[in-house]
Amino acid sequence: MKSILIGRPQLEKEVNKIAEVAGYLWQNGWAERNGGNITVNITEFVDDEIRNMAPISDVKQIGVTLPALKGCYFYCKGTGKRMRDLARRPMENGSVIRILDDCASYVIIADNAVMPTSELPSHLTVHAHLIESGSAYKATVHTHPIELVAMSHNRDFLGKDVLTNILWSMIPETKAFCPLGLGVVPYELPGSNMLADATLKELEDYDVVLWEKHGVFAKGLDVMDAFDQIDVLSKSAKIYINSRCMGYEPEGMSKEQMAEMTKAFNLPR
Repeated sequence: MKSILIGRPQLEKEVNKIAEVAGYLWQNGWAERNGGNITVNITEFVDDEIRNMAPISDVKQIGVTLPALKGCYFYCKGTGKRMRDLARRPMENGSVIRILDDCASYVIIADNAVMPTSELPSHLTVHAHLIESGSAYKATVHTHPIELVAMSHNRDFLGKDVLTNILWSMIPETKAFCPLGLGVVPYELPGSNMLADATLKELEDYDVVLWEKHGVFAKGLDVMDAFDQIDVLSKSAKIYINSRCMGYEPEGMSKEQMAEMTKAFNLPR
């Protein structure tokens, strides 16, 4: 069977972007073994031929009913698959799924019957919320940035916007390119409904959420946008940790300097 990407340059470009980001996650050391997940709403790239494609899997249950996703299509990283492999062969390490009319189940339609991530219900719940709220965001990324996870082991950093203000103050670009800051979810069992619910709540105010002692979850206009926000936050975390390793507490930008940034760049916070 020919790839779903053949003759569809826009869809191919989007999948190649996903593969590129997967490579960055691996190269940064944020995606050990099969760690991390990516899901992207690709419905806008779907044509009538795709809509009529026969499934290549049995009907699979999502585990939750999401009416906003009726008729939607997603690219999903496969469960147990590695980001380093997805970067080279995205259609062998991920798949395209179709949400069925009951909004509680899906089928795989291309290219291979690769089962999506076990955290699919959480990702799809976020996507449903994005659609319901009229958001233009289409991508979600979960990964394990080393320095951000390290900072989450310090209880003093986990209060509301404590980390946001530390990270914003390390370098102006962080406030400019991650203007909503970093939400924090206290530790919950990975893959649990409690973690999904807490993440969804934080995503009402933030684009990137830190899972204590685990990783981050980001939403974005596309997969590169989601990655970029994690990347700038990670850079600030590295600056902070490097300063501490050199034996001093970094001064950071003052509140006045950050307020000046907010005004000059018309930032939301």
